[in-house]
Amino acid sequence: MWKKIVFGFLMVLSILAGFLAAKAQVTFFDTLNHVQRDYDTVLENVDLSGIKVNSDDDIINILVVGNDYRKEKNYTASGLTDTMIIATMDLKHGTLKMASLMRDNYVDIPGYGYSKLNAANSYGGIELLYKTIATNFNIELDGYVEVGFKAFTDVVDAVGGVELELTESEAEYLNTTNYIRKKDSRNVKVGKQTLNGAQALGYCRIRKKGVTITGLRDDYGRTWRQRTVIKAVFDKVKSLPMTEWLDIANKLLGNIKTDLTNDKIIGYVTDCVMLGTTEIHQLQIPLEGYYRSSYTGEFSAGDCLVMTDGTSSTLSPAANAEALNNFIFKYNGKQPFTYGTYTSKEE
Repeated sequence: MWKKIVFGFLMVLSILAGFLAAKAQVTFFDTLNHVQRDYDTVLENVDLSGIKVNSDDDIINILVVGNDYRKEKNYTASGLTDTMIIATMDLKHGTLKMASLMRDNYVDIPGYGYSKLNAANSYGGIELLYKTIATNFNIELDGYVEVGFKAFTDVVDAVGGVELELTESEAEYLNTTNYIRKKDSRNVKVGKQTLNGAQALGYCRIRKKGVTITGLRDDYGRTWRQRTVIKAVFDKVKSLPMTEWLDIANKLLGNIKTDLTNDKIIGYVTDCVMLGTTEIHQLQIPLEGYYRSSYTGEFSAGDCLVMTDGTSSTLSPAANAEALNNFIFKYNGKQPFTYGTYTSKEE
């Protein structure tokens, strides 16, 4: 008798769990439908024939593009992508990774010759940017997400701000320029503090002035700030109850464009949660010691970062491409990543 009761109870629980899961999926699908879809630019349809690219079914690479398209005071920003990050979910090694591709990398843009990496999008959109990344770094991408200024500020505000540590030069610069667009938010201070969306965006835009707490300057400092804020937002979201995730998503997703389907997004989110880690390993390309600055008037593209093999000043992306591939496909996160010492034996 009791066995029948217990069995019946478990059956009811199973049916209820299935119903709630289905309802949750429907709710999540409704939320994801706010995303701007770009099925005309599906990265998996980009013709990469003749280009060697590396891939792994257990390693997902999503291109995160930051674009400053905006209209205010009759100003419309160009199509230059100043933020380009390969976000990696490595199911093989159970790690999360971010690799910044510096906007001033001097690269071969198919059909256009050599120029800065951030020019590829203005020449031929996300498809050409992907083809340029594949040509120079041999990485296959599984999709892309484009985030504008509004989406960035909205998500930071939605999680209640992010805690960051500012140096004296960063705080002074943010309080005396228009990098923080809201004047009433130009009140940051030196040291650790919680920044709102407008302040965090300004922080990520610092380039020419300001030194990070790690001593980085210029675009190296800016890309480090971008990755730091993304990680801070990620940590904050994962610390919140899952019931709040949909509210955040509803505020954010209308200002994001992607070629990913709902099914893929749900699958990736599920895999990410199952990884059970919030640590994000970081890299930026070009690596320190494997690039040089261009000479005055050397290239028509202006000041560039010329990738080298680390032993000569000759233009050569091979070393940086190998380092990026090692980081994405081989690095297990158990020790600091250093190109030149890391090998597949350390997996």
